Amino acid sequence: MKKIFLIGSINTDITIRAPYLPKRGETLTGEGFLVARGGKGANQAVAAARLGGQVVMCGCVGDDSFGKEAVESLKAEGVDVENIRTVEGVPTGSAVILVIDGDNRIVLDKGANACLSKADVDRALESAKAGDVLLAQLENPVETVGYALQRGREKGMYVVLNPAPANKEILPYLKYCDLLTPNETERDILGGEEFLRGQGKRLIVTLGSDGFDYFDETGATRVPCLPVKAVDTTGAGDTLCGGLSARLSMGDGLLEAAKYGSAAASLACTRRGAQPAIPNAGEVDEFLKGFSDKERP
Repeated sequence: MKKIFLIGSINTDITIRAPYLPKRGETLTGEGFLVARGGKGANQAVAAARLGGQVVMCGCVGDDSFGKEAVESLKAEGVDVENIRTVEGVPTGSAVILVIDGDNRIVLDKGANACLSKADVDRALESAKAGDVLLAQLENPVETVGYALQRGREKGMYVVLNPAPANKEILPYLKYCDLLTPNETERDILGGEEFLRGQGKRLIVTLGSDGFDYFDETGATRVPCLPVKAVDTTGAGDTLCGGLSARLSMGDGLLEAAKYGSAAASLACTRRGAQPAIPNAGEVDEFLKGFSDKERP
């Protein structure tokens, strides 16, 4: 099995459900207040670990209780946390999440995530080998993420970028990627389907409840997701990316790995929170048993 090197953000998520998006100056009564570990990088690290991958996490946290708790939580999941740096005098990244009818609106403070450096990347990738998976997102400085993508390519790693949140400053670095996994909005912000297909060898565009579009050299394939009653979609995309990377590290082909990640994401949508909602491999296997071969994409 290959290792997964996760270059990404570590946050604390503060979530509350609301009946609708409040207007300017309006105060709403919500429910279901929840504080949980989050950050796209940490979410994907947890997903990859729970779904069978060997994960090395590279990121930054603040010298506060949120940071200490986040690192301990990742360690408890079996994630290698030796390359998570604590930054003094800076808060741990945080996200305020408003959930309305199962969909989410998020406001993010990067905090210590903005401190991730090229030196952090070099330390984390020192032990990486050809064929290992590099997975990154865009909640850290784009220049640092771009540097990680380049170093991953130089080392012969399989380089995956989940370009979220979308930032056009990453465009010069897309040539180092083997796979891009934007959602529809990120795809459009970054130049559209045709442009992105020309940058990475493979492209997966996630479509929410409609599944995902898979593009390779031979063309496009629409893969529907397994149907569930969504409660909270906060960590769905991260679960897909983590599950996909875990299965790639085990030797699965890309399309089969993406289908597995999509199934894990569907299951995650039936639960609240980001990391608390991510299933383990046994739960995904049981979930899949509920569908016949004809029902599975």
